[in-house]
Amino acid sequence: MKNTDSAKGNEASEGASSTPGAVDTTEKGTDATAEPQIVPEVVVGHGDERESEPYTPGEIVEPKANWPVFLLSALGIAIIVAWATIAPDNAYDTLGSTTGWIANNLGWFYILTATICVVFVLGVALSRAGAIRLGPDHARPEYRLFSWSAMLFAAGIGVDLMFFAVAEPVTQYYAPPVGAGETREAAENAIVYALFHYGVTGWAMYALMGMAFGYYAYRLNMPLAIRSALYPLIGKRIHGPVGNAVDIAAMLGTVFGIATSLGIGVVQLNYGLKLLFGWEEGPTVQMALVIAAVGVATLSAVSGVDKGIKRLSEFNVILAIALAAYIVISGQTAFLFDALIMNVGDYVTQLPSMSMDTYAFSETPEETKEWLGAWTLFFWAWWVAWAPFVGLFLARISRGRTLRQFVFGVLTVPFLFILGWMSFFGNTALSRVIGGDSAFGEAAVAEPQRGFYDLLASSPGATFLIGLSTMVGLLLYITSADSGALVMSNFTSKVTDSRQDGPVWSRIFWAVLVGVLTIVLLQINGVETVQNATVVMGLPFAIVMYFIMLGLIRSLKLETIHNEARSVSIHAAMSGRSSGEKEKGNWLRRLSRASTWPAAKDAQKFMSETARPALQEVAEQFNSRGLNATLVSAKVPGIDVKQLDLTVTFDEEQSFRYQIYPVELPVPTFTRSTSDGSVYYRLEVFDLMGSMGFDVYGYTQEQIKDNIMDLYERHLEFIHIQRNLPGTSDHSDGAEPVRAWTDDPGLAVEAEEK
Repeated sequence: MKNTDSAKGNEASEGASSTPGAVDTTEKGTDATAEPQIVPEVVVGHGDERESEPYTPGEIVEPKANWPVFLLSALGIAIIVAWATIAPDNAYDTLGSTTGWIANNLGWFYILTATICVVFVLGVALSRAGAIRLGPDHARPEYRLFSWSAMLFAAGIGVDLMFFAVAEPVTQYYAPPVGAGETREAAENAIVYALFHYGVTGWAMYALMGMAFGYYAYRLNMPLAIRSALYPLIGKRIHGPVGNAVDIAAMLGTVFGIATSLGIGVVQLNYGLKLLFGWEEGPTVQMALVIAAVGVATLSAVSGVDKGIKRLSEFNVILAIALAAYIVISGQTAFLFDALIMNVGDYVTQLPSMSMDTYAFSETPEETKEWLGAWTLFFWAWWVAWAPFVGLFLARISRGRTLRQFVFGVLTVPFLFILGWMSFFGNTALSRVIGGDSAFGEAAVAEPQRGFYDLLASSPGATFLIGLSTMVGLLLYITSADSGALVMSNFTSKVTDSRQDGPVWSRIFWAVLVGVLTIVLLQINGVETVQNATVVMGLPFAIVMYFIMLGLIRSLKLETIHNEARSVSIHAAMSGRSSGEKEKGNWLRRLSRASTWPAAKDAQKFMSETARPALQEVAEQFNSRGLNATLVSAKVPGIDVKQLDLTVTFDEEQSFRYQIYPVELPVPTFTRSTSDGSVYYRLEVFDLMGSMGFDVYGYTQEQIKDNIMDLYERHLEFIHIQRNLPGTSDHSDGAEPVRAWTDDPGLAVEAEEK
């Protein structure tokens, strides 16, 4: 993420056109490299309402631990670790019986929740709300499509993809939930079940949490926390026990979800290392793998997103694609592509019925319920448990994308890879089993970690492939662990600035604790125990997801009304057609404005002599009528042009804001001959949601005042319309609006992508 601890470049001293009364702390003779403090001048209103902090990126204060959430989460996990260590048999029996009870009595709830998530996120993406950005209106994506896709994949999928790519299709072929096994129908549906469990349903849960995190953090400037999404429902109570309970539920689900992935991962990698180096399968090697991976993950997490996770993700996707491509090229290429196309068709046609299938009329209800608990319910609980962790990470890397781009990207980009991976490896395994290699199939069912490696062992260059797949698995393992360390630290910290992560010590603590939990659970009948724990611990957060959807519905509906009110505003006064300028030559002045590329001194002169008097008069008139208006003039980091920020507050309702903010842009090439420099400045109008996309440079005071009133009237109309909705028009919990738009350097134009 961008380091905005300080503004780039030095603040130049004010020109002759500086507004009187402004405070300039730059002293002559001081170090030219020193960063001057940006102190705003309160032109109208009360000075104590606007301190200097909001107007400069400044130094970001290191987040502190949220001790109630941190201690209670750690205590809960420590109790489970102690219980599993002291009474492993009792822990195993209890988790198993609880999982069985959930499968018999609440299986429908997990299935319904997963389906509703798919419908919800698709509904948002296809509605008018889909155009809303995860960030201000002028924000653009920070990461290129490939980098973003790689991080989507690596954060949301772990080494378990290797574990189940062969084991699940073969198992479903032998023992499907309905019908006879080892038939043509069973073979055709085997891959479909695997795609169903790894498909768009699970990714919809990630998309739900990602849009909630991203919307409230980057759009409304609230903390990057789950409780922020509940503000539209419970208001200020998110800061009390209710908010803490939600964060604890998310933490417990996340910890056990990651522990499940790590547990499956070490079992898988242990077998790969056995084939490569002859290491025995068992607790000693698995414990060493956990310790090593947690150590590497801690270093990666401390290095930050760009240095650690992004590079590992991109490298890992390339290796995984190369591995899958080799299997296709060296194997039954035509058959694999035939099967792929068939799998796609079967998945698309069967998805609606599979999504709601609870097997209520199964002829073998006990066996079917057992299958449902071991497969579909486990996977849905696993996705639920991972949703807070992956959702927060997806929000961190998706700032600037629209909700529509975000949802369709999350639902399709990773799934396309999963589709190819599952189909190529799964169909290769099925072809081998159907061809008569029953020993291979039985081994894959009895010891799932063997299936993937045994398949590679029969391919050309087996040793190299096993080594490569072990490397891919290790990187998947690490990217899951390091992403988890970052996110768990954030969940248990008070992170008020979305640019920051939790304390480094907290990341290390959670990485170690998850490692300990993984080791302990693996000692109790291995993978089955961590799977059962996930089904149990994912249930509380599945309930929370419904409240998150309700909160998003309220907020997005409110914003849709706001956007409609804002879009109705036709800036006729800005063009000169309604401001009384009927005299001859008005069109010439408009042409002059359109062909002018103002330098910094020209833009500052306009702000001082035209814009400031206009905004000051309007603000004073607002206050004379009993309103609470404030006008502030402040420097912009790295630019020699001041901003003007007019705000009218309405108690608990959404404030009205009219900010004229200088945006530095390169002069278009076709106009260089008419410009004295390489850059020019647009004086764009911003509201609470970012740039409104138009420039006021060159307009008269009357035109600016007319525009303010035009937008103000629309804001009042918005407040009036939304009164029929529950709650108030402000869903930001009083969060301080962005004053210096340093996180979005592109503003009105596409920002340079990383």
